[in-house]
Amino acid sequence: MRIIFLGLALVTLNSCGAGVRGEMGKACMASGRSAANTALCSCVQKTANGTLTNRDQKLASTFFEDPQKAQDIRQSDSSSHESFWTRYRQFTGQAERSCR
Repeated sequence: MRIIFLGLALVTLNSCGAGVRGEMGKACMASGRSAANTALCSCVQKTANGTLTNRDQKLASTFFEDPQKAQDIRQSDSSSHESFWTRYRQFTGQAERSCR
């Protein structure tokens, strides 16, 4: 009986977003922004998982702490930065629509 109760408790905590996982979700929670909460940051992470590679997420997560880095990459002439920025804009558009 205890095992069943423990299992149900873990499922309940997991579904409530007891912890945010992933590069983007963790960066979102650590950003210190007033709107950052478990539900929002979990949604941001879920959207990132569907639109960005792990490498993209690692780079994009640094924008929470250093917004200037996003500007620098956006304005870069590097083809890899341009490709990343296209994927990143897709991610932000999807996150804006999904994570309200």
